[in-house]
Amino acid sequence: MQILHNISLKPFNTFGLEATAKHFVSVDTVAALQKVLSLPNYPEKFILGGGSNMLLTKNMNALVIHVNIKGISVVSEDENTVKIKANAGENWHDFVLWCLNNDYGGLENLSLIPGNVGTAPIQNIGAYGIELKDNFVSCEALEIATNKIKTFHKADCRFDYRNSVFKQEAKGQFIICSVTFQLTKNTHQLHTNYGAISDQLAETGIENPTIQDVSKAVIAIRQSKLPDPKEIGNSGSFFKNPVISIKAYNQLKSVFPDAPGYIISDLEVKVPAGWLIEKAGFKGKRFDTYGVHKKQALVLVNYGNAKGSDILKLAELIQLTVKRLFHIDIEAEVNIL
Repeated sequence: MQILHNISLKPFNTFGLEATAKHFVSVDTVAALQKVLSLPNYPEKFILGGGSNMLLTKNMNALVIHVNIKGISVVSEDENTVKIKANAGENWHDFVLWCLNNDYGGLENLSLIPGNVGTAPIQNIGAYGIELKDNFVSCEALEIATNKIKTFHKADCRFDYRNSVFKQEAKGQFIICSVTFQLTKNTHQLHTNYGAISDQLAETGIENPTIQDVSKAVIAIRQSKLPDPKEIGNSGSFFKNPVISIKAYNQLKSVFPDAPGYIISDLEVKVPAGWLIEKAGFKGKRFDTYGVHKKQALVLVNYGNAKGSDILKLAELIQLTVKRLFHIDIEAEVNIL
């Protein structure tokens, strides 16, 4: 474990934005993480995971701690299910592929989501009708104030749409070190009715899909719509889908009859933020080195050498325009630093 100084964070964020960490250290064990947290000479510390859910708008004067704790193991299993523990530094998609290679089902719809395992519970990642909470058992998190490990079970995490206790009252107080999931070993429950999964499977002539087939379909769909961060800097979906009242949705439909919506309760409807942004004229709009992706209006991109402040200004312009046109607030999904 070595503390480095004046380190570029460009390789550590999927937007590919240039920013400098005044101090930087990578830790690969919980013990090393505990030791770094107790260092008195660095009172300000910032925890860095996979760098997929943040927008860097400035240099970091804090000690940036890169959590790089690896490892996947079987905790327990019976005839039908298995509990798998994955450490925080594991790449999320690689972990999903590991599960699929072992024929463990439940995470296949979450294939190709960027980021690491340790940050996944914070915003309860989700895609194609599945959320992390659906297979979540518990996570071990290091409490920064006490430097002790605490176990959070599902109820403790208070999962909600792209939300959890780690984004609310416990924000900035814990560092997730590992996550345990319960997955199926046989009689897998497939979820193919959301989005274009069933259409993608039909196109490839698959009538009785496996969990591996579902994963491949999800990957194909995501690759057709979303840019690869290795080629074009981005953080995936930049905005959350807003939830509005039935009354507000009916008012929206009266002006925009084609407005899509998904009823989530007797009182609320979820409206696709991508539709709002595209209708506002931003899809594919480019401002020199940054812009909105041409295939997915939810994705803001860095075409090369953009500044985080530029992308933030674009995000704020989109929010203001959507508010003016539709009277709907859309919230950023990424952390703005």
